[in-house]
Amino acid sequence: MSFLETFEERSFFKQTTHPEELKKRVESGRICAYIGFDPTADSLHVGHLIPLMGLAHLQRDGQRVIALMGGGTAMIGDPSGKTEMRKMLTEKQLEDNVKKIKPQMERFLDFSGDSELINNSEWLRNLNYIDFLRDIGRHFSVNRMLSFETYKVRLETGLSFLEFNYQLLQAYDFLELRRRYGCVLQMGGSDQWGNIVTGTELIRRMDGGTAFAITSPLIQKADGSKFGKTEAGNVWLDPKKTSPYKFYQYWINSSDEDAKTYIKIFTLKSKEEIEKIIKEHDVNPSLRVLQKE
Repeated sequence: MSFLETFEERSFFKQTTHPEELKKRVESGRICAYIGFDPTADSLHVGHLIPLMGLAHLQRDGQRVIALMGGGTAMIGDPSGKTEMRKMLTEKQLEDNVKKIKPQMERFLDFSGDSELINNSEWLRNLNYIDFLRDIGRHFSVNRMLSFETYKVRLETGLSFLEFNYQLLQAYDFLELRRRYGCVLQMGGSDQWGNIVTGTELIRRMDGGTAFAITSPLIQKADGSKFGKTEAGNVWLDPKKTSPYKFYQYWINSSDEDAKTYIKIFTLKSKEEIEKIIKEHDVNPSLRVLQKE
């Protein structure tokens, strides 16, 4: 089973560009794909498990994966899903955050081969602003950018010019990764659709090349509350920030409906194993077999 079939089976798919062309590209040989992570904190949280599992499935399928740390883009801050501007972090803070996040990623991904963890500060920190505007900025339509949900929401509360540049930089990341590593696929949450598609278009305009986008649906709990959040805040992967007991309680207290979604996304169990566990759970839900798995 290819990772595309795995994504379909496990509900990782929300949208994709050129699905038939992507399928042929995957069938014809190995590809390189990436997901970006902005190191705005010194730990990942459970929301990051969705893209991490996506990369893990890709790697298990024999593909080359890149986990891109946004040491450059995080100095601006992604306005997606935010009602106000993110807190500004120093370069030193971002470097420290990357160092702490890497070991967490290594529990899911193997960076010993040609799959890599790369920091986009490598090419973003020394950009010449005038050259960037002339070479890259001219390919962006302000009218089109403002049509994306990310910017429409923020225009109501106030969007800084600094944040307005984020989409350009994310698109430029995709262009750089394609040129440097032959990366042809970018993945992310559905709130990143506009940013990712803009990257595929920039590659087409600048290099005449083909690139693809896949987004996964944002998980919403059955009761309508936000996944990964508790009254105390984020559920972190760092045991110093969220204790193992509280981490366990977060999953064990999930509803049966949510657990049936989570077991497909957050485990590597086969379809047959999952179906068997669900049947066992349904015999006596009070035992919380699904949640424990």
